Amino acid sequence: MPRFFNTNAFRLAAVYFAIFATSVLALLAFIYFSSADFIEQQTDETIDAEIRGLAEQYREHGLAGLIEVIQQRVAEARRTPSRIDDTLYLITDPLLHSLAGNLEHWPPVGERGGGWVAFPVSETHNGVIETDQARASVIVLPGNFHLLVGRDQREARIFRGRVTHTLGWAALITLGLGIVGGFFMTRNMLRKVDAVNRTSTRIIHGDLSQRVPLTGSGDEFDQLAQNLNEMLDKVERLMVGMRQVTDNIAHDLRTPLSRLRARLEVTLIEKPDVVRYGDALRDTITEADRLLGTFNALLSIAEAESGSRRESLDTVDLSEIARDVAELYEPVAEEKGLALPIDIADRVMVRGDRHLLSQAIANLVDNALKYTADGSVSLSLHANSSMARIEVTDTGPGVPPDRRDAVFDRFVRLEGSRSSPGNGLGLSLVRAVAMLHEGAVWLADNQSSPEARGLTAVFELPRVVDRTVLAPHETARLLPAPAGAAGSSSEPPRDLGHT
Repeated sequence: MPRFFNTNAFRLAAVYFAIFATSVLALLAFIYFSSADFIEQQTDETIDAEIRGLAEQYREHGLAGLIEVIQQRVAEARRTPSRIDDTLYLITDPLLHSLAGNLEHWPPVGERGGGWVAFPVSETHNGVIETDQARASVIVLPGNFHLLVGRDQREARIFRGRVTHTLGWAALITLGLGIVGGFFMTRNMLRKVDAVNRTSTRIIHGDLSQRVPLTGSGDEFDQLAQNLNEMLDKVERLMVGMRQVTDNIAHDLRTPLSRLRARLEVTLIEKPDVVRYGDALRDTITEADRLLGTFNALLSIAEAESGSRRESLDTVDLSEIARDVAELYEPVAEEKGLALPIDIADRVMVRGDRHLLSQAIANLVDNALKYTADGSVSLSLHANSSMARIEVTDTGPGVPPDRRDAVFDRFVRLEGSRSSPGNGLGLSLVRAVAMLHEGAVWLADNQSSPEARGLTAVFELPRVVDRTVLAPHETARLLPAPAGAAGSSSEPPRDLGHT
């Protein structure tokens, strides 16, 4: 219970209950005073109509006629079984001696009346003397006769008492229901918060598989739980990925470090030789460069995935970057006897990081050249009104469809590529750059090859279209996006590179 009373849910329920209780009490008070005021107004109107009628009788029939009417009304009131002497009448002479009415003497309101007066009256009910207040109106008739017409307030008092009693019970019931409802509302909120706390506690103790349970109501708590679960899924994937990366780093770096150490150790054991020392140092530097390349690639991937460079992105010409990459790798293609045709549209502007985009395109071209023994590797760049698409197509062995997602993970290399130089980080960097630029990357079959062999790597980025930059003839060259990814029969999901 102390914890219950110290929760924000209880405080919130208490605030709403206080507002609710104040509103209910104010409403009941309004009902009570409105009812009492209505009864008093009705009484005053009845008395006022009665006294004006009697004054009219006096003007028409004189004192004797007025006395006769008062006596008739008093007698009629006494014959009514429900109430006796509810209406009070009194007509007196100038000395306030009673001439007619159901009051024995002039009440203690002064010898001369005028306007509204109130005075106590006593009556016996069931053998008990009860004293109530009476409200009356007094006028002075011609001849200095005094006429008093009033009503006993006993019925009004009883009515107000019943209204007060009823409204009191209504207030207690309403407040009781408010307390019970606030309690259950607080408990319900606490139960949902406790579910989040229990899940987070288990996660803190190392169980990353825990998820916040959903009630299926679709309310804001369910939406919060769903968002938390999605966040936990991503955290778990990142943790698993980091663990895998750590294992892969340990596995992939152990071999070159062991080789590096063995080479140095053998060099020291053997007979000193300047030429052999020089060869060993050159091999050591080459091996160290490979290790540095691996670490630089990992740093580039981490920097791209973190999004830390997103604020520094600027509008760049992707066409110029693609041509520079093609020019850089043209000698490599010629050395391997491969053709490197290009088809690059002019002035395709994107918002990005020139260095990372150049590195990503270079990785795609480098991979294609590395694994293509004969044929060609082509580089193309086309754009539509919203997207720029780079396609690198080769005639190499390709990648099995069931492995096209996995090759984008860190240190993943297919069996056929184990003998080739590399660290398995090239496509991981391409995917990280695509994510940084809100683009996508995926692999598809090369269907432009007559032998239906090879692979097409598709790299898409959002395009920046500036009509002040594009010339009219360049605007006409905007091409619609191909129906399939690089000619494949069915285009992979656009977010394939993000999985």
